[in-house]
Amino acid sequence: MKNIEIERKFLVSGEAFRDEALRSERITQGFLSSVPERTVRVRQVGEKGWITVKGLGNASGASRFEWEKEIPGEEAENLLELCEPGRIKKTRYYVEKGQHTFEVDEFEGNNKGLVIAEIELLHESDSFVRPEWLGPEVTGQVKYYNAALSKNPFSQWP
Repeated sequence: MKNIEIERKFLVSGEAFRDEALRSERITQGFLSSVPERTVRVRQVGEKGWITVKGLGNASGASRFEWEKEIPGEEAENLLELCEPGRIKKTRYYVEKGQHTFEVDEFEGNNKGLVIAEIELLHESDSFVRPEWLGPEVTGQVKYYNAALSKNPFSQWP
């Protein structure tokens, strides 16, 4: 199947990633569908928007179908109004390490205090430079998916 995203997720320790970031951007996103078999996400970043469909992950949780299309920011804003309750707001930092770029999401609102780094790979077994601030791996742990965080925010975890 085409359109397979291979991504690993990690918790982040400390704030050193901020000093290493090339740039950052604020993201607002919501979910038209948070069903794991077909998650439909609407994302707005500045004047741009995206609609993304994700499928169910494989056994490791690192690979899953992803289709994404850029849409005008105004359309994204309108679609966000139709989304399920529980918008996600975060600042994303882009940090290059070796040949890869980590996307580090620092969550706000009900998910404040949670910081997750993601790295996209060509193959699940690809090696990568591991920054000092990279914590435990949480790939495949559904509670760390943005769709799950929109329903069960980090601030409500025991």
